[in-house]
Amino acid sequence: METALNIAIALVLLFVVIVLGMGLWNMLKGGPGNTSQRLMRLRVIGQAVALILLMAALFFFGGGRG
Repeated sequence: METALNIAIALVLLFVVIVLGMGLWNMLKGGPGNTSQRLMRLRVIGQAVALILLMAALFFFGGGRG
């Protein structure tokens, strides 16, 4: 279970980095603003998912009780 959660966290973080890069690339090349806005919203959703997964990992596997 712990390994699966670690893999999921890594994949979500990779997704966030890729979407951020795509959004920045679109802005730098002067692409449509709607595309940049959509990509940045997708990035924020990815960050929220990553944060939830990280908090779940800390809750279930954090140790340090006491």
